[in-house]
Amino acid sequence: MSDQEYRIQDEDLIRDDITAYLRKHETKDLLRLLTCGSVDDGKSTMIGRLLYDAKMIYEDQLAAVTRDSKIHGTTDGDFDPALLTDGLKAEREQGITIDVAYRYFSTDRRKFIIADCPGHEQYTRNMATGASTADLAIILIDARHGVVTQTKRHSFICSLLGIKHVAVAINKLDLVDWSEEIYDRIRDEYNAFVSRLGFADIHFFPICALHGDNVVDSSKNLPWYDGATLLHHMESVNIASDRNLIDMRFPVQYVLRPNLDFRGFSGTVASGVVRAGDTVMSLPSRQKSRVKSVLLGEDVINEAFAPMAVTLTLEDEIDVSRGDMLAPVNNMPTIGNEIEAMVVWMHDTPAQQGRSYLFKQTTSMVPGVLTDLRYKMDVNNLRKEAGEADSLELNEFGRCHITLHRPIAFDPYDRNRATGSFIIIDRVTNVTVGAGMIIDRVVREDPVGPKSKNIAEARGTIHRQDRETMLGQRGHTVWLTGLSGSGKSTIAYEVERQLTAAGRLCIVLDGDNVRHGLNRDLGFSADDRTENIRRIAEVARLMNSTGIIAITSFISPYIKDRQDAREIIGAEHFMEVHIDTSIEVCEARDPKGLYKKVRAGEIPQFTGITDPYEAPDSPELKLATESLSAEDCARAVVALLDDGGVLGGDDQ
Repeated sequence: MSDQEYRIQDEDLIRDDITAYLRKHETKDLLRLLTCGSVDDGKSTMIGRLLYDAKMIYEDQLAAVTRDSKIHGTTDGDFDPALLTDGLKAEREQGITIDVAYRYFSTDRRKFIIADCPGHEQYTRNMATGASTADLAIILIDARHGVVTQTKRHSFICSLLGIKHVAVAINKLDLVDWSEEIYDRIRDEYNAFVSRLGFADIHFFPICALHGDNVVDSSKNLPWYDGATLLHHMESVNIASDRNLIDMRFPVQYVLRPNLDFRGFSGTVASGVVRAGDTVMSLPSRQKSRVKSVLLGEDVINEAFAPMAVTLTLEDEIDVSRGDMLAPVNNMPTIGNEIEAMVVWMHDTPAQQGRSYLFKQTTSMVPGVLTDLRYKMDVNNLRKEAGEADSLELNEFGRCHITLHRPIAFDPYDRNRATGSFIIIDRVTNVTVGAGMIIDRVVREDPVGPKSKNIAEARGTIHRQDRETMLGQRGHTVWLTGLSGSGKSTIAYEVERQLTAAGRLCIVLDGDNVRHGLNRDLGFSADDRTENIRRIAEVARLMNSTGIIAITSFISPYIKDRQDAREIIGAEHFMEVHIDTSIEVCEARDPKGLYKKVRAGEIPQFTGITDPYEAPDSPELKLATESLSAEDCARAVVALLDDGGVLGGDDQ
């Protein structure tokens, strides 16, 4: 429906049914968005232009901004839209944004809460705060400077904080003669950088925020651009599918007991849908009951969904207290007291490894210890900082292992923002010093060797090289990794067939087969997954020592586990092959029906859906099964083995 049609419809409603008109605008969809980018890229100016052109400024505000433009403005006394959001005295004096400024406005189609975030690196914590609740990020880029360090920094933070939708506004095109060539160059450069980030969709807009070109109205200065305006995209971007309506999580905030006949549990639905009759479990006590009723105020309703604040009553008198969580018995969050998370530090006093803090997650406040700082992240180039780190400074990001004094119920942040996030509070000053996003992987201790000191490794007189010479091949491990349904097993057995046909001795170690025997005592927790991979690596190493080529087919979702496997087997005998297939294609294939069970809540921990998959950074071989057949993939593996001298040759 066009804007003109919307206005005509509203005019008809105002004339015929004013109540229906008010109800329509009361129930409009709400979009939370933020603007970010480097200093002086035009973030505040763009927001001001949005408000001005959308006619969302009161006359007294407009008069005040017009007056202040002559004193503090950067437009030679003309109207400066940036002053509509830069409200602090220091911001107006310096012409920069220091703190997050929130503005509300609405159009015929949607309501908006927009956060204007600072561009300076020293205010990264402020930017992270604004991004934590946003659905859409508008990243501004100055056309004169292109993609700069802060552009990359803010893009990474948006990705880390779970924002799926990005609008890249290439601003100040008037200062580069409205050049389409410059616009295309910046677009290609940005796309190349964010290819490793998890954005669901990215759209680009050429604009001039100061004069309003392509912000609210299309511009005559951009004849080569035939796309939508920025406001039109804001009104139409689909965020409904971003909401988690599968995993019902209800953190209990207050036990309501007004009289002897009523006991209810009040709180905000964090995700999913809760209905009367649902069987739920109180966590971490694991006591079960059924939802008797759902109350919104004093009214009984059929169901509640995020982010509704309601009161639940249960059929049984089980122990439920503030800080506990109610969840479906067939779709449980993870329960544990050890978590691994990405932490952003927000205080001048550095985070100290081994220090005790308070960790507030949903309605639960738990003491805990920052057990280990695994590494710092350089958000400017998306790389881990080399060297050991024992502290986090203000505005730094780090991956941390946290040990809590009692278990909590949590989900990975990329699946559930509410139950996958927490804040860190100093126990002495009660000041919030950090915020974290749970990765949902517990760090295991490094192997320390056999438990008994009374054993020694035995060695025979036949050496590895003797066996390899006899077989005419070198012992080697082909490690296939990828999502369930990507085609790992099919390719593994095709590699085995081709090698066997060529007279080579090889064997396939398949994930499902191994779990029926050697690893049948292991589940799918992070610790069990790690132990599963360790055992397979040890088996593959033993087979390689006899000259056998081992072809492993395991999801092996964690980079650290695959690195450990490489170290156990030996880098010179290890070849990592990434079966690179998108989650959409894997779910469409679903050869074992596992994805269907996950969506039905029957499988709580599943890589790619409820558990993360960490794709290899630099595998020896990457195979796209969406475009290659299993035979072609297998031939590529065999060719790589041959090129490396594994199948015999000059170095044999």
